[in-house]
Amino acid sequence: MTSSDLYDIVIIGAGPAGLAAGLYANRARYNTLVLEKVGVGGQLLSYEKVDNYPGFPEGVSSFELVELFKAQAEKFGMQHKNADVTGLETDGPIHVIHTSEGDMRAKAVLVASGCTPRKLGVKGEAEFTGRGVSYCAICDGPFYRNAEVAVVGGGDTAVEEAIYLTKFASRVHLIHRRDELRAVKILQEEAFQNDKITIHWNTVVEEIRGGDQGVSELALLDVVTRETSSLPVPGVFVFVGLLPNADFVPQQVERDPQGFLVTDDAMVTAVPGIFAAGDVRSKSLRQIVTAVGDGATAAFNAGRHVESLSHAG
Repeated sequence: MTSSDLYDIVIIGAGPAGLAAGLYANRARYNTLVLEKVGVGGQLLSYEKVDNYPGFPEGVSSFELVELFKAQAEKFGMQHKNADVTGLETDGPIHVIHTSEGDMRAKAVLVASGCTPRKLGVKGEAEFTGRGVSYCAICDGPFYRNAEVAVVGGGDTAVEEAIYLTKFASRVHLIHRRDELRAVKILQEEAFQNDKITIHWNTVVEEIRGGDQGVSELALLDVVTRETSSLPVPGVFVFVGLLPNADFVPQQVERDPQGFLVTDDAMVTAVPGIFAAGDVRSKSLRQIVTAVGDGATAAFNAGRHVESLSHAG
């Protein structure tokens, strides 16, 4: 390898966190490369429209918002490359990133690879994702004003989001495969007391059905009686867990019990020179606006780390 193969900062992931980090790092004149496995935008492109990002009172299409993020970062010279990151070596001051396009070296690595909602794995789920199947109530709940919707899951997130959806929906059908919820008691009590929430116990979704207009109904199965039924709803929100996209990150980087990367407020992980931002990070709220803030913070502190290496040398 030559010195030209060495970057100040390599950012893994080109979703909102990665693009914000790319903007800040390049604007500060650090030699930066952004890697993305599929395409710029990340999970944001799973949604049709965003109406809770500041600055767009009428909302904005996800594609348009991604293009604006990308254009602004490229204005300051952001380099972007499509590559699947397969491993990361963190020994020593220079880190090695193993990718499908070869190895790259960096003084600082910023992991912004996001997370993936755990899927139900039923027929129709993939087909109607973004057209009635959602994994984010805060993002898409307002589109279902005065409509009936379904929520699948029984943990904290599912119950919390079901309660949130009652602000918009006329009725929320909470579908849970067991006969008791896993959510903390205070959330359970709030759900039980909300007359807009109907809980379907011992029930699973077998199929998501619809047409050109999107989701129209769910095929349900009672796992105790084995009875089948259909539930007419235009939207279903799936909250059966999140999977951080962090398999390539070595175990020296601390994780929380769910596998998300642990950082401090500066986005610094337990390994010097390794930073994390956005949905891959252990945090309480995963939104575009929080990802952008994470990315900016991580890029700033990654730059300070690069400068410290220069002074040490």
